[in-house]
Amino acid sequence: MARRKKILVVDDERDLVELISVNLQRNGYEVITAHDGNTGLEMARKQRPDLIVLDVMMPGLSGRDVTMALKSDPDTATMPILMLTAKTEETDIIVGLSMGADDYVTKPFSMKVLVARVGAVLRRKAAAEPALSILSAGPVVIDQSKHEVTVQGRPINLTPTEFKLLTAIFSARGRVLTRDQLMDRAMGTDVFVTDRAIDVHITAVRKKLLEYSWMIHTVRGVGYRLLEKKEEEATV
Repeated sequence: MARRKKILVVDDERDLVELISVNLQRNGYEVITAHDGNTGLEMARKQRPDLIVLDVMMPGLSGRDVTMALKSDPDTATMPILMLTAKTEETDIIVGLSMGADDYVTKPFSMKVLVARVGAVLRRKAAAEPALSILSAGPVVIDQSKHEVTVQGRPINLTPTEFKLLTAIFSARGRVLTRDQLMDRAMGTDVFVTDRAIDVHITAVRKKLLEYSWMIHTVRGVGYRLLEKKEEEATV
């Protein structure tokens, strides 16, 4: 069964949030909500929704501030945003879109129109994603577009460096990657990192993979490679 798309709705009008939530849920979406910009930004970073329905005019941290924060962070820069606003001036719409919003709906609006716009943005995102955004082997699935890793459907929390290392090893599909290659892919070519630092990160990733730690295999004196079947250990 396909995973339900997760929508984060952020608006200080609680009645409107509830109405939007009900309509999105009726159309098969999972919905999480926040009623201020700070909470919305925190939830976006932690929950990694597939799309954010974001009010522009909120007290404190505005929708524009939230958008700027998300778009300036590489981990959340591709997260689609559909902005809500009571303003109808063309210049306001242009400003919102230029900041990175994917679509714009002005209040008051029809719930059918909002749901249709949500679906359209999600379809555009899916069409634009690279074919290899999902990497998997055995029970481990890496969603590069969402920066998520699951083991048997359970999410695990990796640091950005750990995520890049695991992604590099999975992308190699069994080829051995040297420590120098892993350093370049995880930290860049202009950063000096010792072999020991890479080994420490790999150890941390293995611990988080729990009983599937064997999938990251050490090739002594060379580096690391992916094992897709445990019985391969006896032959490598």
